Amino acid sequence: MEELLLAIALVVGLLLIPLGLPGLWLMVGSALLYSYAKPSISVWTIGALTVLALIAELIEFALSARYARKYGGSRRAGWGAIIGGVVGAFVWTPLPVIGPMIGAFAGAFVGAWVAEMTRGAEVRGATRVATGALIGRIVAVAMKVGIGLVLAVWVLLALWI
Repeated sequence: MEELLLAIALVVGLLLIPLGLPGLWLMVGSALLYSYAKPSISVWTIGALTVLALIAELIEFALSARYARKYGGSRRAGWGAIIGGVVGAFVWTPLPVIGPMIGAFAGAFVGAWVAEMTRGAEVRGATRVATGALIGRIVAVAMKVGIGLVLAVWVLLALWI
Protein backbone atom coordinates (compact mmCIF):
# COMPACT_ATOMS: atom_id res chain seq x y z
CA MET A 1 0.00 0.00 0.00
CA GLU A 2 2.83 2.41 0.87
CA GLU A 3 4.48 1.71 -2.46
CA LEU A 4 1.30 2.63 -4.31
CA LEU A 5 1.00 5.91 -2.41
CA LEU A 6 4.63 6.70 -3.17
CA ALA A 7 4.11 5.95 -6.88
CA ILE A 8 1.03 8.21 -6.93
CA ALA A 9 2.99 11.00 -5.23
CA LEU A 10 5.77 10.62 -7.81
CA VAL A 11 3.31 10.86 -10.71
CA VAL A 12 1.57 13.88 -9.16
CA GLY A 13 4.98 15.50 -8.67
CA LEU A 14 5.79 14.99 -12.35
CA LEU A 15 2.46 16.55 -13.33
CA LEU A 16 3.08 19.58 -11.11
CA ILE A 17 6.45 20.47 -12.64
CA PRO A 18 5.16 21.93 -15.94
CA LEU A 19 2.63 23.97 -13.97
CA GLY A 20 5.43 25.79 -12.16
CA LEU A 21 4.61 24.11 -8.86
CA PRO A 22 7.14 22.35 -6.61
CA GLY A 23 6.76 18.87 -8.08
CA LEU A 24 10.40 17.91 -7.58
CA TRP A 25 10.15 18.78 -3.91
CA LEU A 26 6.96 16.73 -3.56
CA MET A 27 8.86 13.80 -5.03
CA VAL A 28 11.84 14.25 -2.69
CA GLY A 29 9.54 14.72 0.30
CA SER A 30 7.53 11.64 -0.59
CA ALA A 31 10.68 9.55 -0.84
CA LEU A 32 11.81 10.92 2.53
CA LEU A 33 8.48 10.09 4.18
CA TYR A 34 8.51 6.64 2.65
CA SER A 35 12.04 6.05 3.93
CA TYR A 36 10.76 6.68 7.48
CA ALA A 37 7.86 4.25 7.00
CA LYS A 38 10.03 1.58 5.39
CA PRO A 39 13.78 2.09 5.38
CA SER A 40 14.30 0.65 1.88
CA ILE A 41 15.42 4.03 0.49
CA SER A 42 18.84 4.95 1.83
CA VAL A 43 19.92 8.27 3.27
CA TRP A 44 22.39 8.55 0.40
CA THR A 45 19.59 8.20 -2.14
CA ILE A 46 17.54 10.89 -0.38
CA GLY A 47 20.62 13.14 -0.32
CA ALA A 48 21.28 12.57 -4.01
CA LEU A 49 17.63 13.29 -4.87
CA THR A 50 17.82 16.54 -2.91
CA VAL A 51 21.01 17.60 -4.68
CA LEU A 52 19.46 16.83 -8.08
CA ALA A 53 16.35 18.87 -7.20
CA LEU A 54 18.52 21.80 -6.08
CA ILE A 55 20.55 21.65 -9.28
CA ALA A 56 17.35 21.59 -11.33
CA GLU A 57 16.08 24.71 -9.54
CA LEU A 58 19.34 26.57 -10.17
CA ILE A 59 19.42 25.55 -13.81
CA GLU A 60 15.80 26.63 -14.24
CA PHE A 61 16.60 30.18 -13.19
CA ALA A 62 19.81 30.29 -15.18
CA LEU A 63 18.30 29.11 -18.47
CA SER A 64 15.96 32.08 -18.93
CA ALA A 65 18.85 34.44 -18.36
CA ARG A 66 21.18 32.43 -20.58
CA TYR A 67 18.73 32.37 -23.48
CA ALA A 68 17.99 36.08 -23.10
CA ARG A 69 21.72 36.74 -23.44
CA LYS A 70 22.01 34.23 -26.29
CA TYR A 71 19.40 36.24 -28.20
CA GLY A 72 21.43 39.43 -27.82
CA GLY A 73 20.28 40.66 -24.43
CA SER A 74 22.26 42.31 -21.70
CA ARG A 75 22.88 41.08 -18.17
CA ARG A 76 20.01 43.32 -17.19
CA ALA A 77 17.73 41.35 -19.53
CA GLY A 78 18.91 38.11 -17.95
CA TRP A 79 18.07 39.36 -14.48
CA GLY A 80 14.80 40.77 -15.79
CA ALA A 81 13.87 37.33 -17.12
CA ILE A 82 14.68 35.66 -13.78
CA ILE A 83 12.87 38.23 -11.65
CA GLY A 84 9.96 38.45 -14.09
CA GLY A 85 9.53 34.67 -14.10
CA VAL A 86 9.41 34.47 -10.32
CA VAL A 87 7.09 37.48 -9.95
CA GLY A 88 4.84 36.24 -12.76
CA ALA A 89 4.47 32.82 -11.17
CA PHE A 90 3.41 34.40 -7.87
CA VAL A 91 1.08 36.98 -9.44
CA TRP A 92 -0.77 34.35 -11.47
CA THR A 93 -1.04 31.88 -8.57
CA PRO A 94 -4.74 32.71 -7.91
CA LEU A 95 -5.61 31.31 -11.36
CA PRO A 96 -6.14 27.63 -10.59
CA VAL A 97 -3.77 25.00 -11.96
CA ILE A 98 -2.16 26.74 -14.95
CA GLY A 99 -1.75 30.22 -13.47
CA PRO A 100 1.81 29.85 -12.18
CA MET A 101 2.97 28.33 -15.47
CA ILE A 102 1.44 31.10 -17.57
CA GLY A 103 2.75 33.70 -15.13
CA ALA A 104 6.28 32.33 -15.19
CA PHE A 105 6.37 32.26 -19.00
CA ALA A 106 4.81 35.70 -19.38
CA GLY A 107 6.93 37.10 -16.55
CA ALA A 108 10.19 35.92 -18.11
CA PHE A 109 9.18 37.53 -21.40
CA VAL A 110 8.00 40.80 -19.86
CA GLY A 111 10.92 41.02 -17.44
CA ALA A 112 13.50 40.67 -20.20
CA TRP A 113 11.58 43.03 -22.48
CA VAL A 114 11.27 45.76 -19.84
CA ALA A 115 14.92 45.39 -18.88
CA GLU A 116 16.02 45.85 -22.49
CA MET A 117 13.68 48.76 -23.08
CA THR A 118 14.94 50.60 -19.99
CA ARG A 119 18.45 50.37 -21.31
CA GLY A 120 17.41 52.06 -24.55
CA ALA A 121 16.95 49.13 -26.91
CA GLU A 122 14.57 49.28 -29.85
CA VAL A 123 11.24 47.48 -29.55
CA ARG A 124 12.25 44.88 -32.13
CA GLY A 125 15.53 44.08 -30.37
CA ALA A 126 13.87 43.95 -26.94
CA THR A 127 11.21 41.61 -28.31
CA ARG A 128 13.88 39.31 -29.73
CA VAL A 129 15.65 39.16 -26.37
CA ALA A 130 12.35 38.58 -24.54
CA THR A 131 11.53 35.76 -26.95
CA GLY A 132 14.86 34.20 -26.07
CA ALA A 133 13.99 34.43 -22.37
CA LEU A 134 10.66 32.73 -23.05
CA ILE A 135 12.36 29.95 -25.00
CA GLY A 136 14.81 29.53 -22.12
CA ARG A 137 11.92 29.19 -19.69
CA ILE A 138 10.33 26.49 -21.88
CA VAL A 139 13.64 24.62 -22.12
CA ALA A 140 13.97 24.90 -18.32
CA VAL A 141 10.56 23.32 -17.77
CA ALA A 142 11.44 20.47 -20.14
CA MET A 143 14.74 19.98 -18.29
CA LYS A 144 12.97 19.87 -14.93
CA VAL A 145 10.50 17.28 -16.19
CA GLY A 146 13.46 15.21 -17.39
CA ILE A 147 15.12 15.43 -13.99
CA GLY A 148 11.75 14.59 -12.42
CA LEU A 149 11.63 11.41 -14.50
CA VAL A 150 15.14 10.55 -13.31
CA LEU A 151 14.06 11.09 -9.69
CA ALA A 152 10.96 8.93 -10.11
CA VAL A 153 12.87 6.08 -11.74
CA TRP A 154 15.62 6.32 -9.12
CA VAL A 155 13.13 6.12 -6.24
CA LEU A 156 11.25 3.20 -7.80
CA LEU A 157 14.50 1.35 -8.48
CA ALA A 158 15.58 1.96 -4.88
CA LEU A 159 12.42 0.16 -3.76
CA TRP A 160 13.08 -2.96 -5.76
CA ILE A 161 16.86 -3.22 -5.66
